[in-house]
Amino acid sequence: MLPSLPLRRRKDDRPQRFRRGVFLLPSLLTVGNLFCGYACVVYSTRGDFDTAALFIGVAMVLDHLDGFIARLTKTSTAFGVQLDSLADVVSFGLAPAVLAFKWGLEPLERLGWAAGFIYVAAAAMRLARFNIQTAVITDKRYFVGIPSPSAAAIIASTVYLYPYGLQDREVAFPALAMVLVPAFLMVSTYRFRSIKAIDVGWRRSPFVLILFATALALIATHPRIALVVLAYTYLLSAFIGLAYTRLRARSKPVPPPPVVEEQPSSAPGDEAPLTPRE
Repeated sequence: MLPSLPLRRRKDDRPQRFRRGVFLLPSLLTVGNLFCGYACVVYSTRGDFDTAALFIGVAMVLDHLDGFIARLTKTSTAFGVQLDSLADVVSFGLAPAVLAFKWGLEPLERLGWAAGFIYVAAAAMRLARFNIQTAVITDKRYFVGIPSPSAAAIIASTVYLYPYGLQDREVAFPALAMVLVPAFLMVSTYRFRSIKAIDVGWRRSPFVLILFATALALIATHPRIALVVLAYTYLLSAFIGLAYTRLRARSKPVPPPPVVEEQPSSAPGDEAPLTPRE
């Protein structure tokens, strides 16, 4: 008898396997995001603040990629949404708080770890509020409160600019603002513009491409300064936009109310005679 040959997979099964792989890809990127948050905590406890801050930056890239690929391939699932939120709590909530505490809040002792906990709680509430409001938000051009990745970028870019840490108690007090200001902005009602919804005119103006290339060149040549400028500029963008809107509303002239001319009242007996019908 001839030996039995292994059955080959039918060609009809390959599209299904590919489809399952596409569904799995966003979740794999989310797990990579979660790993970066965990690695940031590990390197923060070791005192390697430079590497820990870089892991938060990689987590931000993976966080944008998993959502982009899920929307592009139409593979967004309820499981992926919940996994992404839990990963963001670790990568943009717990990891930046531990990094900030080990970098500059530790000399403050109880005050320092209390500030770190406020940041973690604010990040968790920010993500919970975002999940609730996703189905009811009509204007997707703006976020209500600063997004947790942008808040984490404030801490990560500051640490990356000065990765040596703060050892004195007097010097450590300004680090409280670095943690508490983004924490309160996350749970605030200030509107922050969504970068994905900004129309920068790529198709109409090649000058915008030159500006984008210049920004990439600055990040490549002076990454520590450029990343700090970008992070704090986005933090201030909500206040700049609010001030601009109020100034524009005040300077806009109010049109005068329309003048209504009074019709002279007719005396009795002055009515116009009725014309006979033809």
